[in-house]
Amino acid sequence: MEGDRLEPVTIKNIERELICPACKELFTHPLILPCQHSICHKCVKEILFFTLEDSFTDLGSESSNQSSPRIRIHSPSLDRIDRVNRSGLAIYTGWKRNSLTPRTTIFPCPGCRHDVDLGERGINGLFRNFTLETIVERYRQAARAATAIMCDVCKPPPQESTKSCMDCSASYCNECFKIHHPWGTVKAQHEYVGPTTNFRPKILMCPEHEMERVNMYCEICRRPVCHLCKLGGSHANHRVTTMSTAYKTLKEKLSKDIEYLISKESQVKGQISELGLLMKETECNGERAKEEASNNFDKLFDVLEERRSAALRAIEASKNLRLERLQTQIEEYQGLLENSGLVGYAQEVLKETDQSCFVQTAKQLHIRIQKATESLKSFRPAAQTSFEDYVIDITKQEEVLGDLSFYSSGLDVPEINEEKSRMYNKALICWEHLVKEDSADTYILEYRKLNREEENATWQEIEACSKSKVISDLENNSSYAFRVRGYKGSICSPWSREVILHTPAAPVFSFLFDDKCGYNSERLMLNPRRTSVESRAGFPLLLGAERIQAGCYTTLDYIIGDTGITKGKHFWAFHVESYSFLVKVGVASNTKLQEWLHNPRDVTSPRYEQDSGHDSGSEDTCFDSSQPFTLITLGMNKFFIPKAPTAPKDSANRILPMPSCIGICLDCDRGKVGFYDADHMKCLYERQVDCSGTMYPAFALMGSAGIHLEEAITAKYLEYRDDM
Repeated sequence: MEGDRLEPVTIKNIERELICPACKELFTHPLILPCQHSICHKCVKEILFFTLEDSFTDLGSESSNQSSPRIRIHSPSLDRIDRVNRSGLAIYTGWKRNSLTPRTTIFPCPGCRHDVDLGERGINGLFRNFTLETIVERYRQAARAATAIMCDVCKPPPQESTKSCMDCSASYCNECFKIHHPWGTVKAQHEYVGPTTNFRPKILMCPEHEMERVNMYCEICRRPVCHLCKLGGSHANHRVTTMSTAYKTLKEKLSKDIEYLISKESQVKGQISELGLLMKETECNGERAKEEASNNFDKLFDVLEERRSAALRAIEASKNLRLERLQTQIEEYQGLLENSGLVGYAQEVLKETDQSCFVQTAKQLHIRIQKATESLKSFRPAAQTSFEDYVIDITKQEEVLGDLSFYSSGLDVPEINEEKSRMYNKALICWEHLVKEDSADTYILEYRKLNREEENATWQEIEACSKSKVISDLENNSSYAFRVRGYKGSICSPWSREVILHTPAAPVFSFLFDDKCGYNSERLMLNPRRTSVESRAGFPLLLGAERIQAGCYTTLDYIIGDTGITKGKHFWAFHVESYSFLVKVGVASNTKLQEWLHNPRDVTSPRYEQDSGHDSGSEDTCFDSSQPFTLITLGMNKFFIPKAPTAPKDSANRILPMPSCIGICLDCDRGKVGFYDADHMKCLYERQVDCSGTMYPAFALMGSAGIHLEEAITAKYLEYRDDM
């Protein structure tokens, strides 16, 4: 096994490949993610633990089922969580929690920053990367060459080990190895290597079938599998090859690629030299750009300082003028006091005894006294104390300075695509460049809640590396404004046009179509995921209609959701195919559903007439506010508002164009159900419903029709290209 040893210099040069992208430390028990990147086992557990509470909080409102199991994971150390945070991961976990649906885990790979599906088994379904683990151990040994590995079985003091047994998972000195592995015994056949602390199993076992060794390679999933995985497991329909063939193929490819890179060594060195020159040029250009930016800001500071000085001078001049006027007024009023000023002078004039002289002086004095008397009656200060006219409005300037950045006419402005963007359990915002594709490297998406009480709500921002982003912290029954800008290096584009989207009226309720309770497989067809149903008029219906002479119409085929609702407020959405002839959608209690599903109409019997009222699900035959069901009719691209006793007989006023996406909001606490245009979150019709029992989403189809449930917004799965 000496060939496994690498020179310290070689090991040192590959240190970058041995660092975990999450904790930034050497790998410890690395696991291989579906995207083929590796991450420490502890890091996977701690990232999931770090977001576990948010995941349960986010999805707690998506289902009324309270029996879903919780996952218990040991608490991570605070310092490792801090390192994970500093790695800049956009972490979130997606769980499908439903009474009849297997749970899956969405994990953000810190290597490629894409979201990968860990499947139902989660961490337990991942392989350990034993090859990487062995290389890391070689690196550790090279780094601590002076530190010897001691014998595990020696009596104190232990001797330095010379061998490590891979079967015993222990290290031995020469004497102890001979004692524990005597010739002629089974232990003598054990595999031994040089001293090591890395003991890996000799046989790679399947994580899904723990007693089976992997002996095949799935070319679709690009991972080793066992024969049980191929026979009846998750790889039953996948293309597989033998392990030896995969080993040979991959080794040949890897060897050729390595040989090609080695043959281009001179070219690589030349490019490294070129990159070194570019680094120096970048450093010089960066310093020059910093200097220019500093000069521009200095110019702004000079303008602001000049405006500041002018404003302060104007305020000071106005203040002095007002003080002067008020001081003059004070002096005038002081003259009205006895024995002083105007009053004192008038008192002296009254002492004049010569009539002609008195009249000559008193006439003008009397006018002044009258003015002083009038001013006392209507007192008004000579100047205002408020400086409201001198308040500087800097709102626009603040906004302009806030957007101050490195603009470039060459960077295209991204525009939010309203058709691709949608709001459901989360918000999926998509944007595109109308002129230049891929003109930006990263994007900043900003959003804010539109609130009448708070007109200038603070923008929240989130960074995106692609042209779409999922946002999960939005409030229900609210309107949000979104805008995006692109960045290419230090250059950014202007903000895009703001787009306003509306969140659902209540938390999204997750369910699938029930393929057991009342499901008619002869006339209804479910897709494998149970998210889509279509009605098909086959031979049984045709043969039944052949025996009908009069008084019969085709039956409604019911299908319900697999999860019921007993309390709270919930929202779900779906699409009805445009070719659908007749579809009824709404809610119904468990007792009403039993009545409908266990007493079906027989289309071959002529006793059911069109106006017999047997269709107890018809909203037009009964308008009782306490009924335990509500269904509305859709069909031929129309939305029919149910008749009310006071409604006009003209049906044209009750017919609306059918929305492309229809939503239903059930409020069990208030006993109300509403039907929405889910694209614009606009309520089209609302009425009372009796929610005393367990309520289920209910659907009925007649003739050719199709219904597709709106898929919950989750992190997109990463698609891998098959290299084999």
